[in-house]
Amino acid sequence: MIKAASLSLDIDLLSYSEFLRRQGLRHRIVEESGVQIIYVEGQREAEFIQQSLQSFLDGTEIGVQPSQQSGSGAPQFRKLAVGLLTACIQSPATMFLIFVSLLVAVITSLGSEVSRLSFLFYPLIASSSLGALLADITSPMVALATLTPMFLHFGELHLVFNMLWLWYFGRQLEAVQPIWMFLLLIVVTAFVSNTTQYLAIDFNNFGGMSGVVYGLVGYTWVIHSFMPRSYLLINTNMFIFFIVALILMEIVAGSWIATAAHVGGLLAGLLIGLLTVLYYRQVLKREVVGRSRQGFFN
Repeated sequence: MIKAASLSLDIDLLSYSEFLRRQGLRHRIVEESGVQIIYVEGQREAEFIQQSLQSFLDGTEIGVQPSQQSGSGAPQFRKLAVGLLTACIQSPATMFLIFVSLLVAVITSLGSEVSRLSFLFYPLIASSSLGALLADITSPMVALATLTPMFLHFGELHLVFNMLWLWYFGRQLEAVQPIWMFLLLIVVTAFVSNTTQYLAIDFNNFGGMSGVVYGLVGYTWVIHSFMPRSYLLINTNMFIFFIVALILMEIVAGSWIATAAHVGGLLAGLLIGLLTVLYYRQVLKREVVGRSRQGFFN
């Protein structure tokens, strides 16, 4: 990893970082000694940064990444295989969640034959109160069953919507955080969203990754709002979109939507995000959430 450029802190590089991401150029922007530094993997990438950055600063149109100009004759299936392998290496937890969800969707015929994997439903335990419910979680298998409803999906739209947003938020969070932090976020939001839904309807006929997705939305938005130099790809308009979508889903299809799971996941994500911000700012005295610079690429 080499330093490609350094700039003043008053320059907003968010749009430039998004441009680099669209070009497939892996990079890291960090604050060091009062300046912003862009790190890349090789000399060719550094040269592209140096050429395109001036155009960005001047407000002129930016060209495409050199590797895209030259192109390659590799077959499409080979590119797909390389891309999939790269995704698995860079975002193993996110890819695992997607893979299991897709496998479950195939086995259950998108939820129409859910009896084949009925053990993935939330366990039928005491639900008179949260305390009673927690007291009934007496084994690791029961605890695991409070998470597994996230893998159940009912219909193509349900599956596609959740997988696309899981990929969008999951891969960028995995890039900036240790994997254990990301997995902890998934576990907590899954448990809170599933448990909230179970307590709300007093039965276990629900499933989906939506509660987790809304948890990732809330978490990512808080980090972006309070620690913008983490360069997470979300803004207030996108956050509002998810809130409006939740309200509309409740109005239009409330009987078919696990609203409590969405709300529970969202609130859990917001709270975990606030706690994370406080930890990084007050304890670690840092303005960026995540790993050291060697571990974070876009």
